[in-house]
Amino acid sequence: MKAMKHLSLFALVAIFFTSCYTDVIIDDDYVDVPVVTLNEVLTDYEIWYVDIDRSTGSTIVPFVQKAFTLSFRGGNVFANNNLSGLGQNGGGFGIDVGFYDTFDYELDVSHDLDGTYSFDVSVLSGNEIELYHPATRSSYILIGYQRSNFDYDRVFYDNIHYFLQEFRAWEKIYTSDDGDINPFDNENFLQFLPAGNSGNFRSSEDNNGTSIDNIYWDYDGIYDVDNISGDFYKKTLTLDYNFPDNEFFELTVIDDETVELYQINTGTTYQFRGKGYIQYRTAEGAKTATLPKYRKRTADIKKEIKALKAKKLKAFKK
Repeated sequence: MKAMKHLSLFALVAIFFTSCYTDVIIDDDYVDVPVVTLNEVLTDYEIWYVDIDRSTGSTIVPFVQKAFTLSFRGGNVFANNNLSGLGQNGGGFGIDVGFYDTFDYELDVSHDLDGTYSFDVSVLSGNEIELYHPATRSSYILIGYQRSNFDYDRVFYDNIHYFLQEFRAWEKIYTSDDGDINPFDNENFLQFLPAGNSGNFRSSEDNNGTSIDNIYWDYDGIYDVDNISGDFYKKTLTLDYNFPDNEFFELTVIDDETVELYQINTGTTYQFRGKGYIQYRTAEGAKTATLPKYRKRTADIKKEIKALKAKKLKAFKK
């Protein structure tokens, strides 16, 4: 009888543990989460606008710093480095400046002129990414757009001070009959340079038709471009001469190589056409004959202009 009880107890314990084992089996569903590759992120948008005012780091990455937009298409990197022709050059992509490859979320760019750069890429939002260059600790924020909804005009008019630098000289081609006679009537050439370079702007009274290399620059000074309230497509241009006085104009862009200057004090209208277009490209036998151009933060531009004005005032007091 005791043997039967022990046997029954063993059977009950076996059944209990078997039941417990069966009850704790969990049938987990396997979820296959799709992985978005970096190349898919880069090619989701046709145009990546380089938001230069949100860049950080004391050392620049040249090909990013000079670009208004970057595009990554089929292993090639395209850039809009110029404002003249913006939206038309390369079908809106700009010019081919190199090629790229991706490894996980690392972007390697082989630039035709500037060499090879590796970036760590972070996705900040649906259409924003950060390119971080560990070697220089530089960081750039890129905002993604399709060409159909990218505001090329906004970029152009927000950066007209760079547009003026894209020609080696501007030659006067028209002076209106209206307006008071004034000294600026005699100035037939203008040249605009990056802030901090050789006075920033120069002007010449040489005769029309003079070749750029033979122009004698009579005057120089500091130039500044500002907004006009209520009119996005017009700007003010101030030519702050070292000598004599300042000149104030309303600046209107007629086309990609022609600007109109309305002299506020005299009522005279002038038109200037660009000569010696400077294409800020990178691929031509790994060499470039163009001048270096780097986009700067708006605050940095104003700081440089302020420093130039202070330098001019100090020289004047002497």
